[in-house]
Amino acid sequence: MVLTSEHVRAARALLRWDQKTLAEKSKVSVPTIKRLEPIAGPLKANKVTRAALQRALEQAGVEFIPENGGGVGVRLTHNYRKV
Repeated sequence: MVLTSEHVRAARALLRWDQKTLAEKSKVSVPTIKRLEPIAGPLKANKVTRAALQRALEQAGVEFIPENGGGVGVRLTHNYRKV
């Protein structure tokens, strides 16, 4: 699955995280997150940055949903925990 800026923004909204919290959890700088989020479509970042963002969101309980007839998206898993 290709991680998009829409995924990241939606996941942050579900978790009620601001960009600073995502930066702390992912070890990706706030300026980088601010640069990546407004650009629609696949994240224009290196593989390490994309992986760090996805890992932090998944560890907090976000599940990335692949295309399944209803479109790609995000949701909270049963393992969701307030972080």
